Amino acid sequence: MFQLKQHMRDKKLFVLAGEVSGDLHASEVIDVVHAKCPALKVFGTGGRRLRALGADLLYDVDSLSVMGFVEVIKQGLFLRKVMRDLKRSIAREKPDVALLVDYPGMNLIMARHLHRLGIPVIYYISPKVWAWKEGRIRKIREYVDHLMVIFDFEVDFYKRHGIKAEFAGNPVVEEIGKLQLRPKRDFLREHRIEGGRKIIGLLPGSRKQEIAFIFPEMLRAARVLQKKYDAVFLLGKAPHVNHRLYDTCIEGAGISFIDCSAYEVMKYSDLALVTSGTATLEALCFGVPMIVLYKTGKLNYAIGKRLVRLHSISLANLVAKGLDARERAVPELLQHEVAADRILQEVSRLLDDEKAAENMRQELLAAKTRLSSMLPSETVASVICGYL
Repeated sequence: MFQLKQHMRDKKLFVLAGEVSGDLHASEVIDVVHAKCPALKVFGTGGRRLRALGADLLYDVDSLSVMGFVEVIKQGLFLRKVMRDLKRSIAREKPDVALLVDYPGMNLIMARHLHRLGIPVIYYISPKVWAWKEGRIRKIREYVDHLMVIFDFEVDFYKRHGIKAEFAGNPVVEEIGKLQLRPKRDFLREHRIEGGRKIIGLLPGSRKQEIAFIFPEMLRAARVLQKKYDAVFLLGKAPHVNHRLYDTCIEGAGISFIDCSAYEVMKYSDLALVTSGTATLEALCFGVPMIVLYKTGKLNYAIGKRLVRLHSISLANLVAKGLDARERAVPELLQHEVAADRILQEVSRLLDDEKAAENMRQELLAAKTRLSSMLPSETVASVICGYL
């Protein structure tokens, strides 16, 4: 027994999570792993959740979360320094296994390095090669030992390319399943909101560029909606973002908000304006009718438009309709369409037509069932433990 404990005490896991969502999903996995192997040393990159679990982090996600082709180029020198430091820490610590979470730009480079050192690579939340950069498939085939995907359609996609992928379940479903939010009637009572008033949720994103490009247009539309529908607005601010970024946009807007968590916005709103990203998948799980917005710099958009092969950009539409479908379950406003008048048009259509809004709600809830009720934290943790 002593020999077994001594053996487990020496085990080490390298983790690379480069965004807030990656920190969340990685922490759920590590929490389960620690229950089975409490002495395991975890090091690498992540955020406050991994740090709270005792991970030794060289870099925080706040410094690594970069959006857009141009921004990545601007941060090139810093990102190369991060890679050098991580490689030094790997050489020093000699991990038994590595967990790479999403963040493909850096993680695929790190996968090659780890593979050459003979360190098993578990990739959780695979790159969206079905959307763009299909050339990454070769790297996954060569450098990844165990590919864990979160959409069931990805299993067939990778199979067609000669790669075995394991469906782990979707972490968003797992996270939402743990929530204990109060009933809507209690929320309305606390904030003295009359039952007949329309509640509109605003989720302007969690990155500086998203907030700067999208939130001002949301606010311009909100001013009109406030008068037209006597609407109440719920605002979801990302907890890791300096709230001054939101407040700068709000100042002088003449609109009052109820600050909520993103999940409260999704649960209590009649309709939500959602910046494209994981939030659209989360909103799908709540069945809240939504309008998806996405806007970035002109050069970023021009490059992305040439590379992305899909007809929809939001995860909500991809899950509800499939990769190849041209039809959309929820409307998407992109780039120049992210304007107050177009937002007003789409919001009014749903608020004025209760049947259309209810049909959207039911379609989203039906799509949720395809995400599975599996617990990915348990699935991925079992794979990691198999390498220890």
